[in-house]
Amino acid sequence: MTGHFGSALKTGASAQSQTGCQDGQTAQGRQTTHTDQTAHTGQTTELGQAGTRHTAPAHARGKTVVIGSQGRMGAMLIQRAQAAGLDIAGADVPLTPEKLAHACAGAALAIICVPAAVFEDVTAAVCPHLPPTAVLADITSVKEQPLRQMERLWDGPVVGTHPLFGPSPEADADLPVAITPGHHAGPEHLALVEGFFADLGCRTFQTSAEKHDKAMARIQNMNFITSLAYFALLAGQDDLLPFLTPSFRRRQHAARKMLTEDARLFSGLFEANAHSHEAVRQYRQMLNLAAAGDIDLLCERAGWWWPEDESEGENGAA
Repeated sequence: MTGHFGSALKTGASAQSQTGCQDGQTAQGRQTTHTDQTAHTGQTTELGQAGTRHTAPAHARGKTVVIGSQGRMGAMLIQRAQAAGLDIAGADVPLTPEKLAHACAGAALAIICVPAAVFEDVTAAVCPHLPPTAVLADITSVKEQPLRQMERLWDGPVVGTHPLFGPSPEADADLPVAITPGHHAGPEHLALVEGFFADLGCRTFQTSAEKHDKAMARIQNMNFITSLAYFALLAGQDDLLPFLTPSFRRRQHAARKMLTEDARLFSGLFEANAHSHEAVRQYRQMLNLAAAGDIDLLCERAGWWWPEDESEGENGAA
């Protein structure tokens, strides 16, 4: 995935000297050709060779541009924004200067939806085309590093976001989005970003980049690394296959996508998060308790997640 965007960035860079236009995150490697999508009141219009496009009156929040609009998350944002009737534009690879200029023109909010490996290069290519008052935002699963990168590249307001759900949520799913204020982000800028996600049916909450990354190291990264280690431990042991239980198969099924098609994504997020290795050390302490035979203590601690079950057990014993 990263390589695909790397080549696309070089293509754009040759057209803009040293600026280095490139975009990231396509859906299953799908490349777009000359895509500058605009949507008003739920309509999408392709930018023609002459650079013309049809527009409707702007939404009260102003125009939002999604960079990486053909990636899974970027496409989801575009689709939901169209359904909400927002003033939305998108751009994807190859990110030529001309395409970025058209997509970013008049934007009140720019959301970078590309992989962490190409995030800084893509953001550097986008910033020269944004109005000076635009809010620059991202949707990466780590926040400290992207915020620093955006703040280095953009003098205007910066806001980090992390939608805590995938590109195909269930229709009735809760859609939380973490909001991490960056430099020059005043209440009106935060309200703009929160309003955008609220219009998409999301629930937002504010936090710091550090608190976010510490939480994701334990929630997202440890879920990945412990499953990875577990299935790597058991791999190649054909003699185990006759003994597989339903609970094992449920865990195997739940981990399949994460450890196969998304393995590179989660590996990159693990390495990009400065708190991942500390989370591993804390987990090792729990394994040491298990090795020492303190299983009851671990069960008691783990029961925190299901307090209703514990209450039912106490009532039954009474």
